[in-house]
Amino acid sequence: MTAPTQRPKVTEREARQTAEAARERDWHKPSFAKELFLGRFRLDLVHPHPLPADEDVRRGEAFLAVLRDFCETRIDGARIEREARIPDETITGLKELGALGMKIDPAYGGLGLTQLYYNRALALVGSASPAVGALLSAHQSIGVPQPLKLFGTQEQKDTFLPRLARTALSAFLLTEPDVGSDPARLATTAVPDGDAYLVDGVKLWTTNGVVADLLVVMARVPASEGHPGGITAFVVEADAPGITVEHRNAFMGLRGLENGVTRFHRVRVPAAHRIGPEGAGLKIALTTLNTGRLSLPATCAGAAKWCLKIAREWSGVREQWGRPVARHEAVGTKISFIAATAFALEAVVDLASQLADEDRNDIRIEAALAKLYGSEKAWLIADELVQIRGGRGYETADSLAARGERAVPAEQLLRDLRINRIFEGSTEIMHLLIAREAVDAHLSVAGDLIDPDTSLADKARAGARAGGFYARWLPGLVTGPGQLPGAYGEFGDLAVHLRYIERTSRKLARSTFYAMSRWQGRMELKQAFLGRIVDIGAELFAMSAACVRAELLRTTSDHGAEAHQLADAFCRQARLRVDELFTRLWSNTDDLDRRVVDAVLSGAHTWLEAGVVDPSGTAPWIADATPGPSTREDVHRRIP
Repeated sequence: MTAPTQRPKVTEREARQTAEAARERDWHKPSFAKELFLGRFRLDLVHPHPLPADEDVRRGEAFLAVLRDFCETRIDGARIEREARIPDETITGLKELGALGMKIDPAYGGLGLTQLYYNRALALVGSASPAVGALLSAHQSIGVPQPLKLFGTQEQKDTFLPRLARTALSAFLLTEPDVGSDPARLATTAVPDGDAYLVDGVKLWTTNGVVADLLVVMARVPASEGHPGGITAFVVEADAPGITVEHRNAFMGLRGLENGVTRFHRVRVPAAHRIGPEGAGLKIALTTLNTGRLSLPATCAGAAKWCLKIAREWSGVREQWGRPVARHEAVGTKISFIAATAFALEAVVDLASQLADEDRNDIRIEAALAKLYGSEKAWLIADELVQIRGGRGYETADSLAARGERAVPAEQLLRDLRINRIFEGSTEIMHLLIAREAVDAHLSVAGDLIDPDTSLADKARAGARAGGFYARWLPGLVTGPGQLPGAYGEFGDLAVHLRYIERTSRKLARSTFYAMSRWQGRMELKQAFLGRIVDIGAELFAMSAACVRAELLRTTSDHGAEAHQLADAFCRQARLRVDELFTRLWSNTDDLDRRVVDAVLSGAHTWLEAGVVDPSGTAPWIADATPGPSTREDVHRRIP
C-alpha cells in the first residue's frame, strides 16, 4: 500500500506570510471602497456614473443580440440539467459565435468586449443555463486568457490567445484534495529539468478540466541553484503525456459543470510556458481575480432579474382568499425585497465593471465586495422565490411540465446558486480578504506596534508613524456632509440615503479603530467581528451603487422615477440590516460560541448525536493524493 503523500508542514504564521506575500501591497490608484472603510465617502470617484464609449456600446450590443438568439434557440437548459453535461454541439456553437474570446483582443481573434459587456453576456448566458455561464466564466475570467493578458510574454500571447479566442477551452487548477484557501500547503511540484519542468500532483475541482484544451496550473518549484522556487503558474496542454482526468465530479447544482480531478505524473512543461517568474503564481492568481471575480456577481444579478420576472408573473395570477398572492403583505414584502435587491445587484456589477474598464480606480475591494454581496443576496432571492411558488417552487421543472404546468426551474436555481457562496473565495474567506484590505492603512502605520516579533526600536518608529497618521485621520471622523440637511441635494429623494452612507462610513471607521485599540494583535482572531465590519461596508457600497445608478437612469432613460423608487426601497431595507450589524458588533454571542465549539470538539456533546444513523460510511475524509502514475481511466472529454 502506498504511503499517503507528505504535504508541506506549514505553521499558522507561515501560512499568513504566504498569503501576505501574494497580495498587492501598494495602492497606486484611488479606491472608493477602501476610502469608505476609512470613513471617507468619496462620491466623486463613482459619480457621475462612468459610461462606456460609443464604439464599445455598439460592439457590445451587437454581440448581445446574437448571443440572445443563441441562448433562446441553441441552449437547452432543461436538457443540460437532465443529462448532467453540456452537449458538444452547444460548446461548438459557442466557439463559432466567438464567445470564447469575448475578452480577448481582436488582434488575437477575440471580440475585445469591455468588462461591462462581458459581464452582461455572462448574465444572459447564465439565465439560459448556469452551467454554460460557469463554463464561459471559468474559461475567460480565471482560465488561461486573463493571466496571459496581464503577465504573459508576447510569444505566449501570440501562441495561445488565437486558440483560446476560437477553439481552445481553458481551466484554472489551484485547489488540491487537502488544499483549499491555504495555498501555503500546496503539494503539486514542478521540478526543473533542463529547459522544462516536470509536474507531479493532483488537482481537485478543476472547473472545465474535463473538457479543457489548455490549463493554468499552480505548482511549487523547489528552490535550487538558479531557481528561487515558490508557487509558480504554468500554461499546460491538457493532452500532454502524464495528464489524466480521473473523475468527473457531480454536485448539488450546476449539474452540467465540467469539473473533475486531474492527476499529473511527470508531465513535461516547457520553461517557455511558465507565466511570470518563479514564485509569482499566487500574486498572478490574485491579480487575475481582481476583475475575474466580477463574473460571478454578474451571473448572480442575472439570476435575480429572472427571479423578479417569475415572482411578478406567478404572484399576479395565483389567487388565495379572493386576491392574487402578491396583494397579501406576507408575499408582497418578499417581492419588494427581490425587486429592490435585483436593482442593487445590477448596479453593483455595472459600476464595478465600468470602473474596471476605465482603469483609473483600484477595484480590488469593489470586486471582492461584489462577489461577496452578489453570492449572498442572490441565494436569498432564489430562496424567497421558492417560498413564493410554494410546493411548485420545490417541484422540479420536468415534473411541472409532465403534469401540464409551466416548467419553472426555481428549485434548480436555488441549487445552482448555492456554490457561489463557496467557490472563487468562500464567504468566510472573502470576509477575511476584504477585512485585510480594509485595515491596510492601519497596519501600514501601526502593524509593528501589534506584532509580537517586532523589536523595541521598530515599535518606537511605528508609534511615531501611527501618532502622525491618527492625528490627521481621527478628527475627520467627527463631522462631515452627512450631518448637513442639504448635502447631496442633486440626488433628490435619495439624498437622505447618501447622507446616511457618509455618516455611517465614519461610524464604521471609528468602530474599526476602537476594535484595533481593544484587541490589537488579537484582532485577526476576531473573525466574526471582522465579518460584520465587512458586511456593513458591503451594504454601504451597494447603497452607493444603487443611488448613483438611479440618478444616471433619471437623466438618461425613461425609467428614472421607477429606478429612484427601487433605490429608495433598497436603501431603506439595507439601513435596517446595517443598524442590526452595528448592534451585533458589540452585543453578540461570539465568546460563548467559542466555548461551545471547544466543548463540541472535545466530545462533551456527543450525547446529543444519539438516536440517528450516519449513512456516510467510513471512508477517509480527504482522498489520498500521493503523486504517481494514474490507475484510473482518463475521462477527459474532447470536443470535436
